[in-house]
Amino acid sequence: MALWSIETWIIVTIILIVAYLLGSIPSAVWIGKKYYGIDIREHGSKNAGTTNMLRVLGKRAAAPVFVIDYLKGYVAVLLTSFAPVSEGWEINLRLIATVAVVLGHIFPIFAGFRGGKGVATILGAGTGIYTPILLMCFGVWCFVFAVWHYVSLASMVAGCCYPFFVTIYMFMSYETAAPLKSIPFIVFSWLVAVMLVWTHRKNISRLRDGTESQIHLWGDNSKKEEK
Repeated sequence: MALWSIETWIIVTIILIVAYLLGSIPSAVWIGKKYYGIDIREHGSKNAGTTNMLRVLGKRAAAPVFVIDYLKGYVAVLLTSFAPVSEGWEINLRLIATVAVVLGHIFPIFAGFRGGKGVATILGAGTGIYTPILLMCFGVWCFVFAVWHYVSLASMVAGCCYPFFVTIYMFMSYETAAPLKSIPFIVFSWLVAVMLVWTHRKNISRLRDGTESQIHLWGDNSKKEEK
């Protein structure tokens, strides 16, 4: 592989910094403070994400959080198209940008490095990397959620299916799916699975103890907290 030019290094570095800063936009924290007068990280599961917003403040508060967090991941991956790198490096740069934006979401510089779990952001980034695999994972998520009504369980199961789908696609894909034929992609997919389980470790404890809250899309999931 030819060495990158200084210009390429600069562009790639800027893209990764922007990806981290995009991830650091704490949508749940800002929306909670501006429109509801609370820091969502001090309520419910204390997680700055869509599920906790839905549980504490309801659908109207959760919807924009999900959209913003999803777009953070998607835009971060799209930005890599501006990098003048070889075709073989395109997929690798997308993966690195995904790591940067997810780290920004989990450790946001704009919110004291206390963020969310990164599920919606990974969803957006995954769409930008390779949509078919993401849709398969989303199908798994929908099935698990529809049966058990636990967002955390659905997220972990879908995340753990991700590396298996990536591996299967890698060995079964043809020229039309050439970008998938990447060992770094398989490694990345396993890291995603491990990261999702790690960020949900408290949820795992609650699931085991039977204290995890269920979510019903057509019901009122918001909880009024005692002062």
